[in-house]
Order: sequence, then structure tokens, then C-alpha cells
Amino acid sequence: MSAIQVFTNEDVFGNLAHQLRTKGLDAVSTPESSRLRFPDESRLEWSTSQGRVLFSFNVRDFARIHHEVLARGESHSGIVVSKRFPVGIVVLRLLHLAETLDAEGMIDRLEFLSDW
Repeated sequence: MSAIQVFTNEDVFGNLAHQLRTKGLDAVSTPESSRLRFPDESRLEWSTSQGRVLFSFNVRDFARIHHEVLARGESHSGIVVSKRFPVGIVVLRLLHLAETLDAEGMIDRLEFLSDW
């Protein structure tokens, strides 16, 4: 059972990854990983290669990409999407998700943060 590791998309608050790390969750942001201005699909591929769950506010595009990846018979490490909430709520909900699901349980899943 491996803990979830998070990769925050470039549309996410600048300090969310840092705030998650202060709460004990392994998280890295798009700028920290030098993935700015890469296409969404490329960021998902990178996060999967790193074993990280991708978190984004871009619900529409990442829901579509999730279905396209699975339709091609490929896999990803998991995607969590959300409408914009205050950063404190995002942190609490992501921590709750990470306490409930492990990395293996997130494989090929699309989760909506509002469910957490």
C-alpha cells in the first residue's frame, strides 16, 4: 500500500503543493517540475511516469483525457479534478482522499474533489 503522491497542474494555486507538503503529503507543482506550457496530455503522461496523481481545476479537459486514455487501452496514475474552492478546503479534501485511497487504488481513476 503506497501513499498517494500529487502533481498539481499549472492552473492550481501557486502554493498548494507546498501546503500539502506541510501536511505530510508528497506533492510537486507544475513549475517545480519544469512542466509549464506543456500540453495537458503530456503533463498526465509525466505524472504517470512519476507515479503521481494529477490534480487540476480543468475538469472538462481532464475528464475527457481520462476517457481517451482508457479507450486507447492505456493507463494513468489517477486524476483528481475540482471546481475552484478556497485553498484550505482543497487541502482538507485532498488529505481526506489521500487518507482513504492509496496510490494503487487511484490507478485509472477520475475523482471529483467535491465528493471528498
